[in-house]
Amino acid sequence: MNPIFRLFLLLIVATSLAAEGKAQTESDERALIQVKDGISISKDTLFLLNLRFRMQNRFGLTSASGDDLTIGSVDARVRRIRLRLDGYVLSDRWRYYIQFNFSHADLDIDADGVAKPLRDAMVYFHLNDRLYFGFGQSKLPGNRQRVVSSGNIQFPERSIANNAFTLDRDFGVFGYWTIPAGEQQFQVKGALSSGDGRSAPAGNSGLGYTGRLEWLPMGAFVDNGDYSEGDLAMEPRPKLSIGASVHRNDRAYRTGGQLGSRLYDARSFNTYIADWVLKYRGWALSGEVFDRQCEDPITTNAEGEVRFIRTGQGMNLQLSKYWMPGYEVATRYALVRPDEETRMHYDRTEDLWLGAIRYLNGHRIKVQWYVGYQFLDGDLSLGHAGNAWSTMVQVEFGI
Repeated sequence: MNPIFRLFLLLIVATSLAAEGKAQTESDERALIQVKDGISISKDTLFLLNLRFRMQNRFGLTSASGDDLTIGSVDARVRRIRLRLDGYVLSDRWRYYIQFNFSHADLDIDADGVAKPLRDAMVYFHLNDRLYFGFGQSKLPGNRQRVVSSGNIQFPERSIANNAFTLDRDFGVFGYWTIPAGEQQFQVKGALSSGDGRSAPAGNSGLGYTGRLEWLPMGAFVDNGDYSEGDLAMEPRPKLSIGASVHRNDRAYRTGGQLGSRLYDARSFNTYIADWVLKYRGWALSGEVFDRQCEDPITTNAEGEVRFIRTGQGMNLQLSKYWMPGYEVATRYALVRPDEETRMHYDRTEDLWLGAIRYLNGHRIKVQWYVGYQFLDGDLSLGHAGNAWSTMVQVEFGI
């Protein structure tokens, strides 16, 4: 048996026994198991465990060039397979969230050669329904598309702008505060974190500082739809959310702060993000813009090799229409534009995608397809060097 799964089983059994030992009740001592949102195991009000899994299997092709449709590369793999545990212990004020990943693409091996199966490990304390704090490893409150679960996105992958400039998971202290103002709603989020990404080794003297503000002028979305792509809830009234994030990474040692290869020397940089989402009767329009700045983004080693902070700007726009009983068409335009300091090290890149999604059980079980065209240097012509076509089918399956 895999050692990780053996550890899970031991933890589950031990926690269940502990909960039973503390319960002063004459009810049946067996745990209650429900299959609703995953598998739930509970005992009175002292303990709850929700167990869920999901996987994404895909097959994709990229052409040799824009005008040569022979196969240049194949992407056939299990993109993600996740195991998630969440619930509470002692009372629902003390909640936890744990998530593991098991596919090669999810392990972040390329950064330093060490597999990182742990994605999330959080303990939350809820003061009330509107204010709570977290401690552990989780996603920073950055751009909306990154915070949206990969299981709730419309296309098989997030945008190239997200990949270039996103904030990612980090270890630290998190705070979340929802402020109602009549029909409107404000959400304040912040984090003080290591700045070095998930499962990072100790030793870096810098920290990460992240703040985010969201404004929902028309009130809350149905089923938290501001953090799920597409309007599957068919919002009966227009709903809008506008958000902005600021992140300072002090003395980062990776090219993307929480992501990327190790720099040859530490660098500090700032990331600014604005995003929005509008939904109404199956229509969804979303977008986000990025700006990353660093005074001296280039680092070199003794041999003259270069690693750098990817400074510049990014943009992502998506428009979709959902029809009952589970069909959706979506489009995307995304841009990554380097700053002058890093222009010689990476290209201006844009892509256009058209996709179709068949939802069998909401985002939990769905089939995604897209065809896209990526082009460099602002040149759409098929013969421009580096331009290429791509297509992909992905099946998401989970509970």
